[in-house]
Amino acid sequence: MTEPLNWRTSTYTKTDNCVEVADNDAAKVHVRDSKRRSGPEVTWSPDAWGAFIEHTRRIEV
Repeated sequence: MTEPLNWRTSTYTKTDNCVEVADNDAAKVHVRDSKRRSGPEVTWSPDAWGAFIEHTRRIEV
């Protein structure tokens, strides 16, 4: 990846206790804690991330 990661939080976030996602890398989706930006990241393949998002959309609260 040559361009910098484009970190963002959800528009639903009402506090700073959230995660940030960078999905402008074609090879993987990066996730990190918004309170520990210099801390570790978790990465997923775009397909795995898409499956995770679809699953969370189906969960009824």
